[in-house]
Amino acid sequence: MSTTEVTWWGHSTVWLADSGVTLLTDPVLTGRLAHLRRIAGPAPRLPGPPDAILLSHLHADHFHVPSLRAVPGDPVLVVPRGAAAFAARAVPGAARRCVELGPGEETDIKGVRVKAVPARHDGGRGPWSRERAAAIGFVVEGATRTWFAGDTGLFDEMHDIGPLDLALIPVGGWGPTLGAHGHLDAADGAEALRRVKASWAVPVHYGTLWPIGMGRVRRHMFDQPGPRFAEFAAVVAPDSRVRVLAHGETLGVHA
Repeated sequence: MSTTEVTWWGHSTVWLADSGVTLLTDPVLTGRLAHLRRIAGPAPRLPGPPDAILLSHLHADHFHVPSLRAVPGDPVLVVPRGAAAFAARAVPGAARRCVELGPGEETDIKGVRVKAVPARHDGGRGPWSRERAAAIGFVVEGATRTWFAGDTGLFDEMHDIGPLDLALIPVGGWGPTLGAHGHLDAADGAEALRRVKASWAVPVHYGTLWPIGMGRVRRHMFDQPGPRFAEFAAVVAPDSRVRVLAHGETLGVHA
């Protein structure tokens, strides 16, 4: 029986090991990012160089340049179509390591297929930047089928992504003013799980980063999205099993 292991390191940073291939998603490896501070969990401890890094979109809390520079080894950078030029300027050596994908396109990482799927999320770097590339999610197909959603709101084509063995679903976020547009709260995350029909789901993107000086402001929005997602999923997606991971904790999913 083949097993895929997923370790959540906070926010959208996940270490995925499938069929001997290691993938790292949207790495944020630092204790601070602009006005945000890591206020839960240990700093990520990568077990070694990943074979590839999957980058869902250009927002700085997902395409975090200092963290990308700190990742060991020479991993392939799988980025949204149109993002390679920015990556080449920002990360030394990235020009020869980038693979651009748009929805429906795929690449092979040592025998594991990585396919880009749609996401409903703004694709710009930020209001201060002209850099843009449409946000995507990824389906990783090795021993299991795993969906890393990146950042997204609900969209009709979610029904086409499943069925899945594992879904990494973003619920909540990094601040009380993040807003619902292009994001999932706990209830919408459960609806996403219902649509993609995953055997297992892990909530991510919540409970890690929070604005500096606001540690006690609306802490329910920081602490509760993962457990609330599990509660909603039990109602709307009862055939799926949810595991709420602690930072640094690993789940093994069998094929």
